[in-house]
Amino acid sequence: MVSPEGLPDASFADEIHRIVSSGQLTNGRRVREFEEAAAAYLGVPHGVAVSSCTAGLLLTLRVLGLRGEVILPSFTFHVTAHSVVWNGLRPVFADCEPDTFCVSAEAVRTQLSPRTAAVVAVHMYGHPADIPALEALAAERGIPLLFDAAHAFGSRFNGTRIGGFGTAEVFSFSPTKLLVAGEGGLVATRDAELARRLRAARNYGDPGTYDPEVLGLNARMSELHAALAQRGLESIEERIQQRNQIRARYERRLREVPGLSFQTIRPGCLSTCKDFSVLLDETQFGASRDWLFEALQRENIDVRRYFWPPVHRQKLYREVWDGRPLPVTESVSDGVLSLPIYSSLSDTAVEKVCDALARAQEFAGRNGHTLR
Repeated sequence: MVSPEGLPDASFADEIHRIVSSGQLTNGRRVREFEEAAAAYLGVPHGVAVSSCTAGLLLTLRVLGLRGEVILPSFTFHVTAHSVVWNGLRPVFADCEPDTFCVSAEAVRTQLSPRTAAVVAVHMYGHPADIPALEALAAERGIPLLFDAAHAFGSRFNGTRIGGFGTAEVFSFSPTKLLVAGEGGLVATRDAELARRLRAARNYGDPGTYDPEVLGLNARMSELHAALAQRGLESIEERIQQRNQIRARYERRLREVPGLSFQTIRPGCLSTCKDFSVLLDETQFGASRDWLFEALQRENIDVRRYFWPPVHRQKLYREVWDGRPLPVTESVSDGVLSLPIYSSLSDTAVEKVCDALARAQEFAGRNGHTLR
């Protein structure tokens, strides 16, 4: 049995006991079995399990042996940028699209230079980035294209599951994701040599000869985490469907609230809806996003500002940013508010959130001049 969030019930304790009793806590069959099952689900020949999505991004960039600049969005979780800087590469930020919130392929094109070594795009909240345009840019320049797919295990683009696009796609299985391993990640790729080198890189760079071929890390996924992830894989499609139903319910209720809009789900795309975020227009709503954030928090509604501030405005990156304007990123980041969403969220809970948000807007409409 698996819970609605993909977490196993008490019967999983027997599996834990078997793993611990075996004495094989890493480098065992359960990691291999999970890699094979995940790769089959994604429709890719190679899946390399790692200790986290962060480790997967770090090691993929390391194994590619890049030098120079990497173009990436600023509207993302800061680990996307961390993986670039950890590898001695310079991040160059590109603006995002105003509707999908994913990095704009046209903005990426304007940032290309002779120093560009790679592009890292993000499937934001599980919505696929503009894959064809980004792949065309990368092919034109002959540079790697990586996808930070932390939110997107189970997302689809034109009927094909995310995982086999670009040079590699890197997934997260941390506790906030639809597929949970406790902690863990997976690098999916069609490149056999890249997969081989990643397997060495996650094991201190050692391919098994005790003679490291790359400056690697201890980034192995444990047998316990792999077993947990494999249990969750059994019901991932059900959870994706549930999340999309919740997204649709939110949108139906909130569509008439002045000043709110939603991430566009483009035709042919299926999002995991890892997050559900509204975009607030302060003038139409009558109050700021931060005022609404505080108002909902006071009603014990767990809202987040994913992702604010954008990476280029964070203290680690202000001096790295080249100063080129990112107006869409600034606008989206300053207006975004993520509402509660998880696969077992009830209709009643959704209605409670929507009612609270509608009341807040009505109050703001009457008193907006004081709510800044």
